[in-house]
Amino acid sequence: MEQDYIIATASTCDLTREYLDKHDIPFISYSYVMDEINYEDDCREETRIDVYKKMRDGKLLSTSAINMYTYREFFESIYKNKGVKPIVFLDMSRQMSSSYKYCEEAIEDLANDYPDGRIISVDTRCISGGLGLLVQKVVKLYEAGESMESVLEWIEENKLKIAHRFTVDDLKWLSRGGRVSNASAIVGTLLSIKPVLYVPDEGTLVAANKVRGRKAALNTIVDAVLKELDVSQQEDILINHADCLEDADYVRQRIREAFPNAHIQISGLGVVIGAHCGPGLLTVFYMTDKRRP
Repeated sequence: MEQDYIIATASTCDLTREYLDKHDIPFISYSYVMDEINYEDDCREETRIDVYKKMRDGKLLSTSAINMYTYREFFESIYKNKGVKPIVFLDMSRQMSSSYKYCEEAIEDLANDYPDGRIISVDTRCISGGLGLLVQKVVKLYEAGESMESVLEWIEENKLKIAHRFTVDDLKWLSRGGRVSNASAIVGTLLSIKPVLYVPDEGTLVAANKVRGRKAALNTIVDAVLKELDVSQQEDILINHADCLEDADYVRQRIREAFPNAHIQISGLGVVIGAHCGPGLLTVFYMTDKRRP
């Protein structure tokens, strides 16, 4: 059944290109620069593999905000391809995206030319695969024929129930992005300190705790998942990794020992958050009753 509204997202949802194409979800691409060449985040697994290999070889990535004109072109292309229908747009947390204000400016500008149009930019309070999990849930509702009002209500009731767990392998990437001081990164590396990060209700990225060693960090994440997982939602667990598939498999296996019927998806991490956290970033996203450190 064709709906009278449209779901759209951004490449920062870190879903696979196959999923987005299969469900006909328009997405706007964030851009990144490597070796002074500008690229668009295309959500393809082969792109992610190539980027993280180059980062391990010493290449540096930088990212930038999407400007107002690019947002305008994106939304206008949806109108031209799908008709002037309401658009529910889901991107990463406002607190994590300097692009958010430009998106709002584009929406306001478009209203002058498309008075019958309506674009709702949702502050999802999610990032990376957390946003991806939210998009997947919304797409299920959309394809089941739920109204836009019902979908928006579900989002507001459930977006803060999506848990985000992260760990990084090398603190130098957080240091380069200004997330930790250079001195802290050096000391942390020498002591094999691995931060375990999470996303609180505000939609930022903060440290929950710090542990010694990679395996301890992975186990800390797994322990939190097993404690918090809403068993009624256990079919929807996303694991994203930045060139650390073996660690992703380890985490999946440990979760499956407790939840044998769980449907756990593994895919490469998008390059936007990876540019700031580096190769070795391992993330897990799942539904729970509320977010906790």
